[in-house]
Amino acid sequence: MTKRVKSTGELLARYGWQGAVRLAIDLLGTRLFFAGARIIRRPYYIRGSKNIELGIGFTAGVGMRLDAFFDGNEKVLTIGENVEVNDYVHIAAVKSVKIGSNVLIASKVFISDHNHGDYAGNQQSSPEIPPAAREIVAAPVVIEDNVWIGEGVAILPGVTIGRGAIIGANSVVTGNVEPACIYAGAPAKKIKFFDAAAGRWIKFNGTGKNHDT
Repeated sequence: MTKRVKSTGELLARYGWQGAVRLAIDLLGTRLFFAGARIIRRPYYIRGSKNIELGIGFTAGVGMRLDAFFDGNEKVLTIGENVEVNDYVHIAAVKSVKIGSNVLIASKVFISDHNHGDYAGNQQSSPEIPPAAREIVAAPVVIEDNVWIGEGVAILPGVTIGRGAIIGANSVVTGNVEPACIYAGAPAKKIKFFDAAAGRWIKFNGTGKNHDT
């Protein structure tokens, strides 16, 4: 995510005149339409804004898409303070997606609390029904504070990601993630955990016999 620029010269060196003008327009638009946000870059797509709550200091890269499909006035997509999302992040909610504070989300991440159809319950969806016509099935998603989500990650319905966790690039998260652990893969599995006493991330091999580095 973009680092804070300290001077006009640094701004021009980093972005050039065209980029600097675009940045200024994006900053103005953010101040006018998103009170409290740091910057939301264009283009962006937001559907169901009355059901979305963005926290103070929110930062978004280009191509962000936020969807809230809800008929009432309840906030079904809430984002905490100082959250940074990079380019082409798509977050969709029909029931509840809650993102805590100080969360960093890389580019091309997909987060959703719902699916077209039921493929695990007692009344599973038939392949004879077109996907778009299948019943929407939802389960809440919770991403706690200080989480870092890598490039190209997909976070699926019903998942809770614990405080301080890290999700490796291109992972598919289908189950809960423990706090202060690193998960990676498709489906994502625990590969490291943080040993607070040692101040180190320790490899996890799934057997209970873990080792350093």
